[in-house]
Amino acid sequence: MNNTKAILITACVLGALAIGGCARSGAAIQNVNDMPVAGSVKPLSAAEVRSAIIAAGAGLGWQVVDAGPGNLAGTIALRAHTAVVDIPYSANKYSIVYKSSVNLNEKDGSIHPNYNSWVVNLNNAIRQEIARR
Repeated sequence: MNNTKAILITACVLGALAIGGCARSGAAIQNVNDMPVAGSVKPLSAAEVRSAIIAAGAGLGWQVVDAGPGNLAGTIALRAHTAVVDIPYSANKYSIVYKSSVNLNEKDGSIHPNYNSWVVNLNNAIRQEIARR
């Protein structure tokens, strides 16, 4: 193979890697705001919503702890990445709000796309847990 072909192939490979790296570099931080507590057979108390959130998070590897009246803090740590969210809740609604992260490249309202997947999964698990009660 001559040098021109080798340079062209190297440039193509590096270009593909750069484009792939950009696609994973950031997405807008997605919060869950005022999600209605719905799906349960009977109305739930705030304590029951709290319990459902903690159980849902634990099932996905989140550590969910009390952070004051009507508020929980959720932390997930995977490999070298950590995300922390605030989870305010009541008998009628809950939210999942970005608080901080480590090694997720958060900057100017964007973050590694995996963060949003973790929040979507947590929200789905909470909704399922509420529906079971």
